[in-house]
Amino acid sequence: MAKQTAGEEAQKETGRVEAFSDGVFGIAITLLILEIKIPQPAEVLGKMSLAVALARQWPAYISYLTSFLTILIMWINHHRLFRHIRKTDDNFLLANGLLLMAVTIVPFPTAVLSLWSQTPDANMAAKLYTGSLVAIAVLFNVVWRYASGDSRLLTAGHDRKEVEAITRQYRFGPLLYLSTFALSFVSVVASIGMCMGLAIYFAIPSRKAVCVTD
Repeated sequence: MAKQTAGEEAQKETGRVEAFSDGVFGIAITLLILEIKIPQPAEVLGKMSLAVALARQWPAYISYLTSFLTILIMWINHHRLFRHIRKTDDNFLLANGLLLMAVTIVPFPTAVLSLWSQTPDANMAAKLYTGSLVAIAVLFNVVWRYASGDSRLLTAGHDRKEVEAITRQYRFGPLLYLSTFALSFVSVVASIGMCMGLAIYFAIPSRKAVCVTD
């Protein structure tokens, strides 16, 4: 068997990291649907129709949609980063691991938000939800800035303009999500609406807008 070159070995290592990360994103996004409960006949019959029972779960649907879109765009942008990253080291693995840990937390604040959105503590639920997105945005920054700093872990022939564009865009991600956190003190609807708007905005392919949680 031919001996692997340094480039092939590095690509194998980043491939393992990306495959593991894809699995974590996949699990996190799948867990979201578990928070949408099936109305039980014993709890519904004689009180309301199935249609009404389903309609009353609208906060769970909105939470699911917002979180699904957000995690989906996180995954897309994580994949985009690995178009430029071709090496790893222990610090990078740790940073990426912390990012994935934050991603797996998303189903929890999503569930809290769907259950508490129509109660007096709705603002607290929104703070928890948007706060988790702020943390993810910061960790995305840590991962990218460590990898791209001095081209530490990037491919030798990487597109410098695209790398610079990603770096510029990442600069504003935490601030945008921090705005949703601040807004949660005033209006739950506006805060979550802004989260959904950010997910949709960053989903639009653009050289200037390449990351949702940066």
